[in-house]
Formats: sequence, structure tokens, C-alpha cells
Amino acid sequence: MSEKIVPTKTLNVCGKICPYPDMDTMTTLKKMNKGEILEVLLDYPLSVERIPRNLKKQGHKLISAEQISGPNHRLLIEAHGLK
Repeated sequence: MSEKIVPTKTLNVCGKICPYPDMDTMTTLKKMNKGEILEVLLDYPLSVERIPRNLKKQGHKLISAEQISGPNHRLLIEAHGLK
């Protein structure tokens, strides 16, 4: 029995390259309240690796990371509520 997680906000950074997917994700998370869920849609391979590492440093929680198709990925992140 698994619950479907409904994101509070969706950020689509497909087509953007370094450093924009990472920067846009962190900027958006800073504006979110604790416990809100950010869905990030991206297709830049380096950001798929870097964003989860940066989340840990900033205190946010990666809920899931999945490959949708080809280079397209979906990350679900729980905001720490830094604002």
C-alpha cells in the first residue's frame, strides 16, 4: 500500500543546462514552507546527480528520483522550510 505524493509545486527545468537546473531548484526550495513538496522535471544528466547532493547539504529531503524516459527525470523533494 503506497500513498501517492501530490507535489505542492512543479518546477520544469527541461532544456536548461548547468548551472540553471541546480540554481532554480535551490531558489524555489528557499521560498517554500517546511513539509511542502517540490516536483522537479529535468533532463540534464549532471543535475540529476548534483541536485540530490546539494539537497543534503541544505537540509532538504529527497523523497524520490525516477527516470521517466530517456534523459528525462522526476525528483520529489520535501522542503526543509528555510524561510
